[in-house]
Amino acid sequence: MRLLERMRKEWFLIGIVLAIAGAKLEPSIGVNGGPLKPEITVSYIAVATIFFNSGLSLNTEELTSALVHIKLHLFIQIFTLAFFPAAVWLFLQLLSITPINEWLLKGLQTVGCMPPPVSSAVILTKAVGGNEDPPCLVSFLELSWEEISRKQQSSQMSGSERVP
Repeated sequence: MRLLERMRKEWFLIGIVLAIAGAKLEPSIGVNGGPLKPEITVSYIAVATIFFNSGLSLNTEELTSALVHIKLHLFIQIFTLAFFPAAVWLFLQLLSITPINEWLLKGLQTVGCMPPPVSSAVILTKAVGGNEDPPCLVSFLELSWEEISRKQQSSQMSGSERVP
């Protein structure tokens, strides 16, 4: 009986392990153009479902109170977009004096500068019973920033590719 209770409590971790094991056994299911169509399901449907599900459970009073925690949001943004990339850069400076492949270091630098997946913050906060209002707001801010950046880049590219 204790095993069943433990499995109910750790359902999320068990699901992740099963998903990884399934991907290892049959990777062709999850490739682009495969039966799961991850280019559509992951990019649009999964993220939208996570935010919709989280939005349904949000209390408007809690959401309003989370909105006014400016220091929390600034801390998260600064930690994610400034401190962590700087720490990775310092770590890479140490690694650069070792015989590690230069392209591996460039890959680590790229990954170190990327924000974490927005949906994972909401899911993991909810899984541990935390207040999911701040991660939802931070995720919304990051998604908005990414969309604005993407539109700016595409308008700059289209403008620079024009031939006079």
